[in-house]
Amino acid sequence: MEDRLSKEEVLHVAYLAKIKIKDNEMEKYQIELKTILDSIKKIKEVTGYDDEILIAPFSEDARLRDDVNKSNVIVKDILKNVPRHSGNYIEVPVVINE
Repeated sequence: MEDRLSKEEVLHVAYLAKIKIKDNEMEKYQIELKTILDSIKKIKEVTGYDDEILIAPFSEDARLRDDVNKSNVIVKDILKNVPRHSGNYIEVPVVINE
């Protein structure tokens, strides 16, 4: 088994990643990229896992609290500090040009 990628393979990966590799860095990347690809190959070879288990590691549905509608805000107090409003709506300056 070869311990490095070819120069063409490294240049292809560099093209896909849109990076430039200097000639003095080529040998380093040939070895490091080969190591990364070998590690990925080992991960792909792992067996013994059930796909259904990996989807959700627990069987119970998440239970959330019930929504309770209550108002803690006093509108009159808020509108005292607002420079411009129309009814219960606060007027704000336009921030996006259409």
